Amino acid sequence: MADFFANYGSQMMRLIWEHLYISMIALGLGVIVAVPLGIGLTRTGKLATAVIGLASILQTVPSLALLALMIPLFGIGQVPAIIALFIYSLLPILRNTYTGMRGVNPALVDAARGMGMTEMQLIRKVELPQAAPVIMAGIRLSGTYVIAWAALASYIGAGGLGDFIFNGLNLYIPELIIGGTIPVTLLALLVDFGLGMVEKKVTPRNQVSG
Repeated sequence: MADFFANYGSQMMRLIWEHLYISMIALGLGVIVAVPLGIGLTRTGKLATAVIGLASILQTVPSLALLALMIPLFGIGQVPAIIALFIYSLLPILRNTYTGMRGVNPALVDAARGMGMTEMQLIRKVELPQAAPVIMAGIRLSGTYVIAWAALASYIGAGGLGDFIFNGLNLYIPELIIGGTIPVTLLALLVDFGLGMVEKKVTPRNQVSG
């Protein structure tokens, strides 16, 4: 173990940073796009089924195939990897945002409208706070997925901990495989834990059980 860190410690720190960098940008873009889109779809009726269906289809494309499709469009490196991971992050956030907003107690919505709230005030002050735990659950799920899938981004030159894993497989060096796999797993668990704490923070008290 000491020999591994002596030989690969600085490289591991760099790869962890690259892994987090591409993952967090992809997840951030997913939140920026999917949350407003999910809110908007609650106001559009039948269009919601088509948009969520399209996102579901994109989710079924194998990750390696999607990464390969990025090469002729955007070349190799971090940009195509971020775009591919962004696409994969959309469905859980979009679906949970739509479900959470639709699941808000209609009595609360009617009462807010009766108080004269505008549509934007209704979304911001009533629906979003009530739907926040469901939305955060989608972001949490996407965060875990993106961290795991980012390991495959090494195939298109994006760096990250996948470099260790695939170099270890190609060169038959188990230490590199383990040195890439364990940090990816720990990063996924840490992101899940951190977003889980945020989920608890945004849960209204009347929704907290116990």
